[in-house]
Amino acid sequence: MLDDICEIIILYDFYGVLLPPKQREILRLYYEDNLSLGEISEEYGLSRQGVHETVKRGERKLREYEAKLGLINRFESEEKTIKNINQEIDRLALMRPGDKELASKLTEIKDLMLKLCQ
Repeated sequence: MLDDICEIIILYDFYGVLLPPKQREILRLYYEDNLSLGEISEEYGLSRQGVHETVKRGERKLREYEAKLGLINRFESEEKTIKNINQEIDRLALMRPGDKELASKLTEIKDLMLKLCQ
């Protein structure tokens, strides 16, 4: 259950802007503000079932976007690669602790990677 909620929140962060405004707002209220279906239905003048269907349709759309675009998978892969590169840089620095030129170059590379990630 918690994994499903986390998945939808992450999908919403990446793809929420692609949803129609009303659907986006209902998903935001449901997942971010933790409003119940009943509370949302009162606010929008919809039936509880209508809100439920809107939420489920939105979840389906978000999953379809990820299946087609793969931004989350790409992001996770890039994060893993960056972590591995940083670990390798640290390992290289430990191999030659007295080499100030190498340490300077490795720090420069790390700084460039940080700029790429921003």
